[in-house]
Amino acid sequence: MIVMFGSRKGGCGKSTTAVNVCAALAKQGKDVVLVDADRQSTAAKWVTDRDENPDLPKVHCIQKYDNIRDTLIDLNNRYEYVIVDAAGKDSRELRTGMTAAHKLIVPFKPSNADLDTLDDLQKIIVEARDFNPGLEVHGLMTMVPTNPVIREREEAREYLADFPEIKLLAEVICERKVYRDALPEGRGVVEMDNPKAASEINALMQRIF
Repeated sequence: MIVMFGSRKGGCGKSTTAVNVCAALAKQGKDVVLVDADRQSTAAKWVTDRDENPDLPKVHCIQKYDNIRDTLIDLNNRYEYVIVDAAGKDSRELRTGMTAAHKLIVPFKPSNADLDTLDDLQKIIVEARDFNPGLEVHGLMTMVPTNPVIREREEAREYLADFPEIKLLAEVICERKVYRDALPEGRGVVEMDNPKAASEINALMQRIF
């Protein structure tokens, strides 16, 4: 299965969510490869850090740019799960990856700057489905404030109702320090001592796999 994490804006926790999904799959004993298609190389650096700890279950990784379609199809024949981290912009990697992926997860913060990118992204999704009609697309709210008084979550849900090509997931990823702490250790939050963050990733896993 090919699952791509992609958006038209950086800073939304895209790479962080992708590597956390990889860590959770590896912990379950799954054969997973992470495709870093973002030239910032956040995901690849995470795997490098992870490889320094032999006690952590293996996550394979390759870096691939430009047209990634054929690479994803090939990897899908060799691994149980192919997780793709595409650049946070309208890129060739994002567009070609959509033509091969089974699922596209669109991380976004509940902020106007992130929400304003969804209109253009929906147009790209429509075009990709001309080549890949089975592509499932889900919106994932990330970096959500844990303060229940803040209504950003509800306002974002109302906004997403106008984008039928992007099905909003009920699961959310909250703004938690542990996500930042785990990254340089090459770990996922399921491998840290933080039940709330781990439950967020586990809930996401149950939904998308």
